[in-house]
Amino acid sequence: MGGLFKDILRSDETLFKNEMALDYSFVPKLMPYREKEQRIIAGCIKPLFDNKNGRNLFIYGKPGIGKTLALTKVIDELKEETDEIIPIHINCWKHNTTYKIVLEICDKMDFKFVQNKKTEELFRWIKQALNKKSVVFVFDEADKLEDLDFLYMILEEIYRKTVILVTNYKEWLIELDERIKSRLLPEMIDFKPYNLEETKGILKARMESAFQPGIFDAVAFDLLAKKTFEMQDIRAGLHLMKEAAHIAEDKSSRKISVEHSQQALRNIDEFSIKNPEELASDEKMILDLVKSNSGKRIGDLFKAYQEGGGKLVYKSFQRKIEKLEKGKFITVEKTAGGDEGNTTIVKANSEKKLTEF
Repeated sequence: MGGLFKDILRSDETLFKNEMALDYSFVPKLMPYREKEQRIIAGCIKPLFDNKNGRNLFIYGKPGIGKTLALTKVIDELKEETDEIIPIHINCWKHNTTYKIVLEICDKMDFKFVQNKKTEELFRWIKQALNKKSVVFVFDEADKLEDLDFLYMILEEIYRKTVILVTNYKEWLIELDERIKSRLLPEMIDFKPYNLEETKGILKARMESAFQPGIFDAVAFDLLAKKTFEMQDIRAGLHLMKEAAHIAEDKSSRKISVEHSQQALRNIDEFSIKNPEELASDEKMILDLVKSNSGKRIGDLFKAYQEGGGKLVYKSFQRKIEKLEKGKFITVEKTAGGDEGNTTIVKANSEKKLTEF
């Protein structure tokens, strides 16, 4: 092919080798920069190998910095090592009450006869089955839980276990019921954000798994790595690399250039801040309320919401706040202690310009 056409991608060609490698759920063979944390997790599980009770663990840190992935690696290794220790990993965003969690444990243990059975009956069966072996419970996104009765039941009635709680907020542990806290007595792991070199290293490894060799311009890659470091969320970097590659393919380019990376950065608002027009009417009302009361406590916001004619109960209002936070419309900061005890401060994200991402 002549020189004029050598950089044009044909319709049957692709820049990708394995696009799945850019999914956050993809588990790479090696997980760099989290070896210390993985060793602590493994150390808490280790007593179970000697038929002793394991140590409990509380893991906290911002979203997108490898908490769940580090745990997945340790649990995968555990599965290869033994059948005598049963790992049960539950996402509390989806399963946020004792009943839902007990049902999910039954499902993971292939117990199908759950119809018309009360929580206590189901837990009796769980207890009988699990107490024959050892178990590692992982409760991911634990700050989304609406009640903790199941945790008390596990701590009291399952003999040999390690309970691992994962959350974005260190303060969540401080707010725990004393009867649970005194039984849990967890070790703590603070997952700190990756520095710039570590961020580059992680994205480079994913790049090598995802793309054909040599198609990512070095400056274009550095641009995305720097933005990922600023955002302190690896998921954003994976999204940006995928976005830049799709832009390059749309332009039939054999290389991902600086121009393609810059376009991906301009498009990131689709990933980080969704369109407010897509919100339900009550969510729009709450978002407007936060915008005019940015920096106030959630309790004060709820009062203003009720005064404005809002019909939701407090728990539903809280859930709407969580949904708006997940969509990156607002930010929520939990603070512990002080004159007013534990407080949740809610701030609007509308002032965030694209250039800040």
